[in-house]
Amino acid sequence: MQSFRTEIENPIVEKDILELERKIHEFKEGKVDEEKFRSLRLARGVYGQRQQGVQMIRIKLPYGKISSKQLHRICDVSDEYSRGRLHITTRQDIQIHYVDLDRTPELWAELEKDEVTLREACGNTVRNVTASETAGIDKNEPFDVSPYAQALFEYFLRNPISQEMGRKFKVSFSSSDSDTGLSYMHDLGFIAKIENGEKGFKVMLGGGLGSQPRHADVLFDFLESDKIIPLMDGVVRVFDRYGERKSRAKARLKFLLKDVGLEGFKKLLAEEQKAVPYTSYPIDALAYPKIKISEIKAPATAIANLEAFEKWKSTNIIPQKQDGFVAIGIKVLLGDFYTDKARLLADLVDKYAASELRLSLRQNILIPYVKEEAVPFFYAELEKLGFVEAGYNKALDITACPGTDTCNLGISSSTGIAEELERVIKSEYPQYISNSDVVIKISGCMNACGQHNMANIGFQGMSVRTKDKLVAPALQVLLGGGNDGNGNGRFADKVVKVPSKRGPEALRLILDDYDANGNGLSYADYYAEKGQMYFYDFLTPLSDITNLTAEDFVDWGNTERYEKAIGVGECAGVVIDLIATLLFESEEKIQNAEENLNAGKWAASIYHSYSSMVNSAKALLTAEKTKVNTHNSIIKDFDTFFVASNKLELGRSFEELVLQLNKNEPTEAFAKTYLEDAKGFLNTIGDFRNQELVEA
Repeated sequence: MQSFRTEIENPIVEKDILELERKIHEFKEGKVDEEKFRSLRLARGVYGQRQQGVQMIRIKLPYGKISSKQLHRICDVSDEYSRGRLHITTRQDIQIHYVDLDRTPELWAELEKDEVTLREACGNTVRNVTASETAGIDKNEPFDVSPYAQALFEYFLRNPISQEMGRKFKVSFSSSDSDTGLSYMHDLGFIAKIENGEKGFKVMLGGGLGSQPRHADVLFDFLESDKIIPLMDGVVRVFDRYGERKSRAKARLKFLLKDVGLEGFKKLLAEEQKAVPYTSYPIDALAYPKIKISEIKAPATAIANLEAFEKWKSTNIIPQKQDGFVAIGIKVLLGDFYTDKARLLADLVDKYAASELRLSLRQNILIPYVKEEAVPFFYAELEKLGFVEAGYNKALDITACPGTDTCNLGISSSTGIAEELERVIKSEYPQYISNSDVVIKISGCMNACGQHNMANIGFQGMSVRTKDKLVAPALQVLLGGGNDGNGNGRFADKVVKVPSKRGPEALRLILDDYDANGNGLSYADYYAEKGQMYFYDFLTPLSDITNLTAEDFVDWGNTERYEKAIGVGECAGVVIDLIATLLFESEEKIQNAEENLNAGKWAASIYHSYSSMVNSAKALLTAEKTKVNTHNSIIKDFDTFFVASNKLELGRSFEELVLQLNKNEPTEAFAKTYLEDAKGFLNTIGDFRNQELVEA
């Protein structure tokens, strides 16, 4: 693995990759706790898979933008380190599966040659910044949000304030009031606006899906564009300090908003403003790389099947705001495609379009900047690749997570039922191939990676147990979700749970009822008019489990009898001294603080010093078997157990010591004194711990 070490031009990236390699060795030697190692590798895009001994790698692609060159690089990596299959996620990432843990640093180094990163694609970090896939070409957009999404991605990548939060943090940008970035279900959602000639955003805060979906609050009806990064800096700091850390089920920002309320959150946000390094962070949209459109003229092309061509054009062509150009939508079944076709696609857009692709939130591909006269040629070329299925972003275009195929948490097959439902729509409801009003989404468990609870028609993987204690795969049917635009959305109601093999019949009953009684209403409005019990009444016979057949105990896409099992897929660690590990991490954070101080990055240095002190306090509280649910509780409990009881002498309360952070501006002078405070505190903790061990 020596070669990749000298080929990375960016020293920060090289250090990151070497750190991953070092931690892998330490973990396998039993020197790093399993939970800590998991946290480190997740923050570097390495995710445990359902199948033991292999990893899923998530590649972070801000707002789904990928160049032809980058796609070639990803294909090369997938062929070398995986199995040649690429999977598009609902967050505009690409995942590859079945990767050997030991080879992940080398894989990452190969990707970085074309500025593709794994960093913070998983873990308790700021996840991939998503955006409308039509950003920059949307006829209704007030301006292109791409430069703003890119700037936010760059600001928070490796930012110390967002490396070890209680849970993940998700951000989206919507290019227009249609809110195709789905702001209402994000921790922070930005909708492009212009007021009095100034660019800005409507800001949504604290949304989320999962088992307890929450609609985001409106934080600002309009916030100037230079304020969005300082705002998010403050929001992340509040979340990092006050967010739950012990119970993962309650650790998202939406639960903190639920606990303190919007006004309470604003108060906490105000308390952090001195610590935020910028009050204004202008984003130079004009410096964003310009589109370079190929000047090569596409060959004239005759279409053999005009009927199929016209049908495809009616669903898969998106007019652009740029005259003479359209975007082509490629419907990618379940987000899976393969490197052989991906390379040819990359070559096609490089030669005849703008060398750029966009991955969509619905697991599809968009080719922007196709000349209108080149559409027949593109159709013919895409047909050779099997990429001309009609129904882009329509009812036929079902979103599904990987489910039990590869995910640790999958309860039932998402992909298997999705394929069957698409088959049912194609063969029995062809009119829905061009219907953009009905959105169908499927998740393999309650975590909602398939976004089932914001769909018009959603299915969630579950299981059912008969009175004889036999277990069969099942689906929770959810109805009535939808996106109303401008930050307003509806979450679906749980209507009925049915055995998985009855999922297609449930869909038939739902669509038949809508066709017969919809009377021109949108599906979301029709559901709202009829109400939950109306649908429960005609779907509930499907929930009867007293008459299950042998087939009902075999999940979609499988031949073996169903067995409910949440996969493990993680390497087993050895038991080590957790307190010693925490204190060792505090030392590393001190080193990071010093490095950033020497580099002139005062705010980053200060936050590393803060993290070191809280981490050290956590170590002693862990020894006392005290709850360490939030940074705020750690700070208060440390004072109670160690300072007020005179076990430790700090000369002031720990709260006064550590929360100098938000009482001072991030200057060089404060960064230096705060670092010395952090070093002194770590020494005090170390001495105390050593004395404890001697007395024990």
